[in-house]
Amino acid sequence: MTDTVVVVAHELRQVYKISRGFFRHADQLQAVSGVSFTLHAGRTLAVVGESGCGKSTLARMVSLIEVPTAGELLLNGIDVLQAKPDELHALRRAVQLVFQNPYGSLNPRKRIGSILEAPLEINTNLSAPERAEQARAMLKLVGLRPEHHARYPHMFSGGQRQRIAIARALMLKPALIVADEPVSALDVSIQAQVLNLLTDLQQELGLAYLFISHDLGVVRHIAYDVLVMYLGHAVEQGEKNTIFSQALHPYTQALLACTPGIVGTGSTKKRIILKGELPSPLNPPGGCVFSTRCPNVTARCHSERPMLRELAGRQVACHEAEQFI
Repeated sequence: MTDTVVVVAHELRQVYKISRGFFRHADQLQAVSGVSFTLHAGRTLAVVGESGCGKSTLARMVSLIEVPTAGELLLNGIDVLQAKPDELHALRRAVQLVFQNPYGSLNPRKRIGSILEAPLEINTNLSAPERAEQARAMLKLVGLRPEHHARYPHMFSGGQRQRIAIARALMLKPALIVADEPVSALDVSIQAQVLNLLTDLQQELGLAYLFISHDLGVVRHIAYDVLVMYLGHAVEQGEKNTIFSQALHPYTQALLACTPGIVGTGSTKKRIILKGELPSPLNPPGGCVFSTRCPNVTARCHSERPMLRELAGRQVACHEAEQFI
């Protein structure tokens, strides 16, 4: 671990305008509503929640694919929204992505060597032999053999393809890897191997990870900090061990209760079944966004939106959190 700050996000927001046709006002979809966090080199921030909670949108903003509607985003100390073109070019090299599907993220018509060397060809002045040498060294670093350099993606298993995708992300020596569900498409036994590889690479290279996942069982093995999102809002965030041992937000408690093998204290031992469907982000509930599904809802929850506040070693957005301590 180091004290080097790689990412600072403050009140990040992403609003999409949804057209309703001619002569009608466009609806506004609040995909991410005021999320803040700090990520240090050598650490992993896991962003968790159901599909539609905004975690992938957050990943796209941090990886510079989308520009935030509002808020502040600093990468390596540079304000992304105020950065000059040459600064943005350098930042895009410093942030790399690992995608969910190892079968769809690699061009089936290109050899592995060509796939790995492409970032170097575009962004550096290295000669062809130098690029090939670095590609073979990277294959070895991720647990593959140098002779795999000449093969095609269809000749590899899913786990091997994800190792290749990780190798490609590391070719430009980034400071931050944004991993969007990187093991969800893999068999459970292969998941563990890829997670162990990511951990080893982090320790060796000092990488920061923004790890997007819906699986708290996976998060338990790789995260240092956890950010729990619901309908675009951060509802609980802090160190993994603090949250896993005693979750204070009912939504976090429900996520932990339905994850096999994770046993916390207090209410997280109970089996919590959420009722109802995730509300539409086009029409979020008034007050607390979780009020329509919360088993502990009160009248205050329907009328007043809870803000994140410090409580018992983490931040939590719940009016009734004290009862779970």
